[in-house]
Amino acid sequence: MNIQQLVLASHNTGKLKELQAMLGGGITLRSVGEFSSAEPEETGLSFVENAILKARNAARLSGLPALADDSGLAVDYLGGAPGIYSARYAGGQGDSANNAKLLDALRGVPSAQRGAQFVCVLALVRHASDPLPILCEGLWQGRILEVARGDHGFGYDPLFWVPERECSSAELSPAEKNQLSHRARAMALLRERLGLA
Repeated sequence: MNIQQLVLASHNTGKLKELQAMLGGGITLRSVGEFSSAEPEETGLSFVENAILKARNAARLSGLPALADDSGLAVDYLGGAPGIYSARYAGGQGDSANNAKLLDALRGVPSAQRGAQFVCVLALVRHASDPLPILCEGLWQGRILEVARGDHGFGYDPLFWVPERECSSAELSPAEKNQLSHRARAMALLRERLGLA
């Protein structure tokens, strides 16, 4: 597949920069914000459904092939919650409220039962009605700490213990996180599928 430009189904400049760095040269990533400020309603019941929905919407708005990412945290003890609702787990009140709600939900749960994974699904569509989206999934295994640690990253990073580095995700440098994260793993698969690896 020969693609020179992709529109990213996100208005988040940090995510655009991060994904462009992971994608590398050769393909220019543009924000859907260049074409519209409207956000699609995420009505899917899974990361896959929401990623496809966002990619199709971005392709429709831009007329370009589109890439969307749907990510979140799935905690084993909570049956996969907060899952697709990770960003609005505490009702859209932001990261610290989400983290507080998660710690509250896991109060008294022993360390061995606090397993979790960050999940990322990337969906790439060549056009809005593409019947064969490319889907790439990345999982990052860890567990939920009882107390936040670290100042880097965002979201649940201060609570996510990374066993292979013996620190929280928020204690990793951005470069380290970009090598280990769920998003990095999904992007490595996408690069392979696009013949960029």
